[in-house]
Amino acid sequence: MIFGNLDDVREACRDLPAGDAQAAAAAAARQANLTKPPGSLGRLEELAIWLARWQGRAVPTLERAAILVFAGNHGVAVRRVSAYPQSVTEQMVANFAAGGAAVNQIARVAAAELCIVPIQLDRPTADFTSAPAMDSAEFLAALNKGYEQVRDGCHLLAIGEMGIGNTTAASALCAALLGGSTARWVGRGTGVDDAGLRRKRAAVESAIQRHRGMLDDPLATAAALGGRELAAVAGATLAARHRHTPVLLDGFVATSAVVPLVRLNPAVLDHCRAAHVSAEAAHRALLRKIRMRPLLDLDMRLGEASGAAVAILLLRAALSCHAGMATFVEAGVSGPDGS
Repeated sequence: MIFGNLDDVREACRDLPAGDAQAAAAAAARQANLTKPPGSLGRLEELAIWLARWQGRAVPTLERAAILVFAGNHGVAVRRVSAYPQSVTEQMVANFAAGGAAVNQIARVAAAELCIVPIQLDRPTADFTSAPAMDSAEFLAALNKGYEQVRDGCHLLAIGEMGIGNTTAASALCAALLGGSTARWVGRGTGVDDAGLRRKRAAVESAIQRHRGMLDDPLATAAALGGRELAAVAGATLAARHRHTPVLLDGFVATSAVVPLVRLNPAVLDHCRAAHVSAEAAHRALLRKIRMRPLLDLDMRLGEASGAAVAILLLRAALSCHAGMATFVEAGVSGPDGS
């Protein structure tokens, strides 16, 4: 086991390695000498420098890109907070394995290895309106599971999730840890009707009231209101930081999963970028709260790391320009000063 108790996790969030400032400076210097007006590639330039900082090389590589999708089931699903039955989680995991999901197709064109990690699908978390979703041991086991999936040598990691009922858990985490009304954080998720939306809001309000006494502790809150796949997302994100691996976070659920870590240390996501902003309205509010600017805005709301997988293609474009463009000297083109 990597983390034996919650204090170990807290310490791991305090003791964070920094990126390589020298590699980032070298990458920025290269960008300044490529055959283009300074800054003319916009955020593509910043992304190349960000990759350089966390890979520790002036010219980064994406030879080994990976996508991790964690799957879990939620007891709160009995409150009819989703448009789909809980059995869909396991059915979709089988679909991933058969290559039939959207993320399979995008991973293929993005040249990224796809890994699906189901976590005790036959044992949903407790219904958090009546009990904590997980005790500390269950939470740690799931977080450790996520941590263990991240290997040395990965050049880029995209992280997503699958789990019927998990937008309800995500909304509860955001409401509990970031404040604001339930209505602000609870959306339609898989497409619930008005009655379903009311049930979803009621479930979140009930859960926050029941567990109000622990909401000053981000990790205890993550155990009480979260899910196994959300804990695994947090574990994988923390492992990537410790391994100097840049991360693309997927949509609302995956981003909400790391909010407990942000509450422990606001710098914990320096190695991460928000791959996209989803059509789930609360995602935009969440990104504003944690000061992350999304790379893409495509009205996606599928989950399963689909938005993060698309963003890998954007990073490949950024890196192709960074590595492949000629400098002014190499191309025999005059620079801004005419030299």
